[in-house]
Amino acid sequence: MTRTAPPTPAATTPAPAAVRTVQRRTLAVVAASTLVVLAAFVTPLATAVATARELGAGPGGQAWLLSAMSVGLAAALLVAGAGADDVGRRRVFTAGLVLLAAGAGLTAAAGSTGVFVAGRLVQGVGGAAVLACSLGLLAQVFPLGPPRARAAAVWGASLGAGTGVGGLAAVVLDGDTGWRATHAVTAAATLALAVAARLLLPESPRPRRPRVDVAGPVLLVSAVCCLLVGLVAPRSGAGTATGAALLAAGVLLAAGFVLAEARVRAPMVDLALFRVRGFVAANVGALVTGAATVGLMSYLATVLQRGLGESLLATTVPVVVWSGIATATSWGLRWVPALDGRLLLAGGLAVSAAGLAALAVLDVGDRGTAVLPGLVVLGVGYGAANAALGREAVAHVPAERAAMGSGANNTARYLGAAVGATLVVLLVTAAAPGGAGATTALLDGWDAAALAAAGLSAAGALAVLALRPARRAA
Repeated sequence: MTRTAPPTPAATTPAPAAVRTVQRRTLAVVAASTLVVLAAFVTPLATAVATARELGAGPGGQAWLLSAMSVGLAAALLVAGAGADDVGRRRVFTAGLVLLAAGAGLTAAAGSTGVFVAGRLVQGVGGAAVLACSLGLLAQVFPLGPPRARAAAVWGASLGAGTGVGGLAAVVLDGDTGWRATHAVTAAATLALAVAARLLLPESPRPRRPRVDVAGPVLLVSAVCCLLVGLVAPRSGAGTATGAALLAAGVLLAAGFVLAEARVRAPMVDLALFRVRGFVAANVGALVTGAATVGLMSYLATVLQRGLGESLLATTVPVVVWSGIATATSWGLRWVPALDGRLLLAGGLAVSAAGLAALAVLDVGDRGTAVLPGLVVLGVGYGAANAALGREAVAHVPAERAAMGSGANNTARYLGAAVGATLVVLLVTAAAPGGAGATTALLDGWDAAALAAAGLSAAGALAVLALRPARRAA
């Protein structure tokens, strides 16, 4: 009997070296792009005082300087993730980098608050496309298990590193007089990454027939915009009644989104996933991380400058310490990929709660270094939570919908960040009178906000633990 020679491994699957090359390229481009998105996100947080002064922004304008990119991120993340699964993750990822560069260029050239806010909104939409596709691209080339866990830890480290890089860039490029330079450098770096993404990233397999879901994206974006604008409205001078009306409209549009997705044949987001406890736990963790940690840290630089009279450099050092600890923690977790993702997430939120509570220490006459012990603890918790979310965001969704899972998770994070930042400002400034007592009230408000954030993070840890996956039948 004549035997047919078996096919060579090279004829059926890529050589291991080729696979590793694709993995390294993908991880490098995705991590670098995520870092740039986070650096762009935090830049106005460090330079808000100088930017508002040059643009002549009043209280409402200052609120939008801090919130605009969060609005763009939260509104577009899930839409970008679902679209990427249909038209190609590399294509949407690259387009997001181009939009991020365009928005940064617009903010660098802004001559008014309105133009600056418009540029930040564009940056938010572009950043949403990058973040929504990032974990999907990693899931595409790294198999489930330790390899993907290690890649997710690197991705989590890039989140922490981006925060520190953004703050350092503001100092190096002179945040008091040259805040525009930080946005111009962001635009140039992002365009270079867009070229690298187009040349180096693999394209994802696409379904034969793209999904058609018009109502879902329209209702979701409208709901998110109404909710976020409604929260910011009282701070922007639009009035409490206008804010309440927008919040009500947002709730109604969100209900309409759920009804529309339940009826359409090919929904943008599979609502059945919200019956999967692991998926729900990941999104609860992301929401709490955004609202408690990102929300509070968004206002730290302002409190240190206005409440303690610290310089831009002195306010940047604590943020860099927090960022560095978070980055090191996420990076170190690459070496323990066997840790259960849900338990790691709950532990990260619990440690974050301790760090946030330790930030409630500011008093008149203190220096910014008073928050360093709390920031070290918070960095460990935030880094662990980022590494866990990088795994859990895509661990409970089908492989072909990985970008949707990533988009849902990041939507929860930045929706939480936008809401958290708004509530922190309200808590910090609500009781601040004019005159000599303003500084004391500002710092007392900060302490109250830090304790509230700690309570929220602790509650999130308990919720994640409670969402234990049901036992499977043998």
